[in-house]
Amino acid sequence: MILEVVRSMDVVRGQLRLSSVKSSIVPCLVGLIFMLSSCDSNRVYEDNIEFKDRTWKITTPAELEFEVSDTTQSYNLYLDVRNSLDYPYARLFVNYQLIDAKGTVVKKEMLSQNLFDIKTGEPNGRSGLGDVYDHQFGFLTNYSFKNSGKHKVRFEQFMRQDTLRGILAIGLRVETIPK
Repeated sequence: MILEVVRSMDVVRGQLRLSSVKSSIVPCLVGLIFMLSSCDSNRVYEDNIEFKDRTWKITTPAELEFEVSDTTQSYNLYLDVRNSLDYPYARLFVNYQLIDAKGTVVKKEMLSQNLFDIKTGEPNGRSGLGDVYDHQFGFLTNYSFKNSGKHKVRFEQFMRQDTLRGILAIGLRVETIPK
């Protein structure tokens, strides 16, 4: 379709003129470009820490740092998990700490999330490549930061094994809530 549009363009007196393009295609293209450019406009931060040996060791917490500039805004924070079918359990237990710009722990909690369906054993999440699944779990919703500046979230696995196989990456997503 794009080739058809490009082929139908003629240069006339220094201007581009669309000829033989149906009038309904142009609004669709403009709408598509607008939708693609406006996707994910609420995202403030998103990053993942990948574990090269496909294991998350208890001695390797995932610490991610992000900037908060607007303390009047409310935010949602998400834990991103990428796992493989090698993960030996249905659930994942993770402790997190939210550390403010002054270095103070302002919130800490344990999260418990199902990576697999408890009854069927089928993997939850979005399938990526082959045996890899991506999950996104909200852990702070409608949260207001008291101070601006750099904040950190520290994730530590809280399982019964020191080396947890099948966890490929842990990440953080921070997004604003539209007013």
